Amino acid sequence: MKAKDRRLPGEQNLIAGMLVDAVGTGMYVPFSLVFFQRITDLPLATIGTVLTVAGLLAMGAMPVGGWAVDRFGARRVRLVLYLIRGLGFLAFPLGTSLPVFALVATLTAAGAQAFPATQQALIGDLAQGEHRDRLMALARSVNNAGLGAGGLLAAGLVQLGGDGGFLAVAWLNAATFFIAALFALRITTPHPARLATDRERAGYRAVLRDRPYTGLTVANFLIALGYSALSVLLPVYAVTQFDLPASVAGPLFAVNTALCAFAGVPVGRLGRRFTRRTRVAAVGALIFAAAFLGYALLGAMPRESVMTGLVGLLVLYTIGELVHSPSAGALSVSAAPTEARGRYLATYQLSWALSQTLAPSLFTGLLTLDGRLPWLVLAASSTAGAAMLLALERRLPPEAVFTTAVDALPPTRAETAEPRSLSQGRAG
Repeated sequence: MKAKDRRLPGEQNLIAGMLVDAVGTGMYVPFSLVFFQRITDLPLATIGTVLTVAGLLAMGAMPVGGWAVDRFGARRVRLVLYLIRGLGFLAFPLGTSLPVFALVATLTAAGAQAFPATQQALIGDLAQGEHRDRLMALARSVNNAGLGAGGLLAAGLVQLGGDGGFLAVAWLNAATFFIAALFALRITTPHPARLATDRERAGYRAVLRDRPYTGLTVANFLIALGYSALSVLLPVYAVTQFDLPASVAGPLFAVNTALCAFAGVPVGRLGRRFTRRTRVAAVGALIFAAAFLGYALLGAMPRESVMTGLVGLLVLYTIGELVHSPSAGALSVSAAPTEARGRYLATYQLSWALSQTLAPSLFTGLLTLDGRLPWLVLAASSTAGAAMLLALERRLPPEAVFTTAVDALPPTRAETAEPRSLSQGRAG
């Protein structure tokens, strides 16, 4: 095994926790609405409304989670979030009344919303240089493998156990979070972030004054819209424009999940051969744009070739995802000053949350005007995001842009600046 690919202290427990977490998440995601209907006995429309409102309210947990990471450390906050999410799913069977269900749903959603920034901050504590990119690629592969395995496991339980199978899914999902918490307890961090002092905890205004990082967040929002295309836009596009059955979404999801699970690590290794994360992430965004343009032109293909085109473009889309995701994730972690990493990453994660929130109304609105229009908008937004990444290359810290080992780089601006302002020397 190459030195650069060797395991880091704490990595095995991190990945094991991710896998167990993903299996639990995959158990309920495909059945979420029916899952809660069978457990709570509430009307389906009520459950959908509660989950939507809970998700919007839970976005407020993201900045709180970022503050907690800077105050208490990513490892501790990650452990607490696992416990919150586990207790939430244990409590769902008690949520037969609307107020209790709404409360439990909001608390559980808050734990889920605050988790990604905490996870990335912990990867920042564990790894430096191109090890961060490797862990980002490995994490995505493990997550997709776990989601797929969890979905199959839940389908079997529901098939065998009927309504009792849904209750078993809830309990097993809760158990996976507690098991993941046990793995989290065993994680050691060789490069822990220095916790900010009272003087340095300047709040989120300092993050917003960091113009390069704010630009990075905006660029990610433009690209992240494309990540919602697979789940929100592609199924309805295939059904409304080509009269394909709704079941076509299943094979398309399966292709994407399998490719992400099995090709994520080798594609990530290939991406690390190029030292600038900004350029690798930009290439991934441009591959996205090419796939979206292909979908916009798919209507001109012969009817019998449409399904082949859908699958072929999905493969291209997935390659863009695999190229963009590890480098973009490592870039967001490495561009954040260590003493404020939690707040920076929470701000960055808002770009993901906002894109997922806006995508359904944006895509459906454009689709009613012209079937090609949402794909053309996505192609334009991905291209604009790629251009922003390239434009930011000279303004971001060199240790963020390059995968070169940190000790081989000159001192960073965060190290040479006075500590009185988190954004000093970075906002340019």
